[in-house]
Amino acid sequence: MSEVLVYHGGTEIVKVPVCRLGRRNLDFGQGFYVTDIRMQAADWAKLTASRMKKEAVLNRYRLNRDAILAEARCKLFCAYDRDWLEFIVASRRGQAVADEYDYIEGGVANDRVVDTVNLYMLGLMDIETALGRLSQHQPNNQMCLLNQEITDKYLTYDGTEPV
Repeated sequence: MSEVLVYHGGTEIVKVPVCRLGRRNLDFGQGFYVTDIRMQAADWAKLTASRMKKEAVLNRYRLNRDAILAEARCKLFCAYDRDWLEFIVASRRGQAVADEYDYIEGGVANDRVVDTVNLYMLGLMDIETALGRLSQHQPNNQMCLLNQEITDKYLTYDGTEPV
């Protein structure tokens, strides 16, 4: 069993993650988001804490990614490509494209690329220009757990620390 250490940044200790508490129109739909990039989660925690005027915390988990990939309905994005862009746009427009999956992993539509995504969504940039701009960036990584049973089975709480 191969486990990966993953992080969820925020303002609350989350010992038992719940998949259906977040907003629906996020990058990969309504799920519990983690990343294997500690600094990315810590930065998100600080940003969230600053907006909410609370303390930032970093929740740690052990994720059995191999078991999820073998058992669950998964969607993996390896680059900021056409498939990723169309999925993000559909999700942000409220289309339920994530509903057919238990687990989605891929790049974050963060500050480095969100302007390109938004310009494309508004029709102010064509897809070829958007893809050209996106191809200049190496994706960060986010993992979205969308199925509570899979989450309960393969994501284990490992502690919380202040950021």
